[in-house]
Amino acid sequence: MNKKFIVPILAGIGIVVAIAYVIVANKPALVAKPFALPANATFTSYISGAGIIEANTENIAIGTEIPGIVSEIDVQVGSVVKKGDKLFKIDDRDAQAQLALAEASLKEAQTALADAKDQLREEEAVKDKRAVSVDEVNRKRFAVEEAAAKVETAKASILAAKTTLDRLLVVAPVDGEVMKLNVRLGEYAPSGVLAAPLITFGNLDPMHIRIDIDENDAWRFKPGAKGVASLRGNRDISTPITFAYVEPYATPKVSLTGDATERVDTRVLQVIYSYDRKTLNAYAGQQVDVYIEADPLAADSTAPKEKK
Repeated sequence: MNKKFIVPILAGIGIVVAIAYVIVANKPALVAKPFALPANATFTSYISGAGIIEANTENIAIGTEIPGIVSEIDVQVGSVVKKGDKLFKIDDRDAQAQLALAEASLKEAQTALADAKDQLREEEAVKDKRAVSVDEVNRKRFAVEEAAAKVETAKASILAAKTTLDRLLVVAPVDGEVMKLNVRLGEYAPSGVLAAPLITFGNLDPMHIRIDIDENDAWRFKPGAKGVASLRGNRDISTPITFAYVEPYATPKVSLTGDATERVDTRVLQVIYSYDRKTLNAYAGQQVDVYIEADPLAADSTAPKEKK
C-alpha cells in the first residue's frame, strides 16, 4: 500500500471512532429504580415532614445517682413495668454496713439517755434541797440533753443510710416499657449523662411521632389538623395520626449525617402526633413520612391577587 494513503485512512478511522463515542455518550443514562416508592399524600393541600417515633413520655434515659457495680437487674428488653417497680440495683453492701452501724449507735444513745434521765430523776427526787448541789442537778440536766441530741443524731444517720440504700435502687419513674438495656450484671455503672443511657425507657401506649415542619411551612400548620404517617420502605403501610401538642419554639434542624462540623441554617417547628401502636408495625426511633392536612386557602394566600 502506498504510504501516502496511510495517514488519510487513520484520520478517517479516528473520525469514525469519535462520532461513535459521541453517539454513545449522548445516550440518556438509565435511571435506577427506587428501592421503595415515596408515600402519597392523601390530602388536597398538605404539609409534609419527617417524623421519628418515640414514647409518649418521650424517651427517658435511666441512670443512677450513685455510681457502682450492678448487683441486680430485674428487667430485660421489652419488660413492661409499673411506676416504682425495680429496674436494677447498685451494690449496697457499704450502705448496709453504715445502716447497721447507725442502728447500733442509736441503741447506745438510747441507753445513755435512759441512764441520764434516771440520774436526773434521783437528784430531783431528793426532798432536802440542801443535800444536793444546784450545779450537780444542772449537770444532770445537761447530760440528759446531750444524750437526747445523740439519739437524734443516730436517727439522722439511720435516715441517711436508708436514703442511700433507696438511691442505690433504681426504679421506674412512670409506667412504661424497657426499650433498650445497656447495663449488665457485674458491670460498673457510671453516674451522670451518658452517650448510651443505662436503660432507655418510656410509655409506648400510645406511641408519639415527633414531626419536623420546616419554618417556611410552619405558618400553614393548624393545631388539631389531621395527619397520616407512612412507613419508609412500604408506603402502603400507613395509619391516621391524632394531634397531641406542639412545642411552640422553633429549633435548629437536626442533621442525620453525624458530621460535628456541619452548619445548619434551617429551623423547624416540632409537632407531636399520637397513634395506637397496634395500627402500625413500627418501633421507637424509627423514621416515618408524615403528611398533615393544611387549609387549601392558605396555600394560595401568598399568590398575587388579580386587579379588578
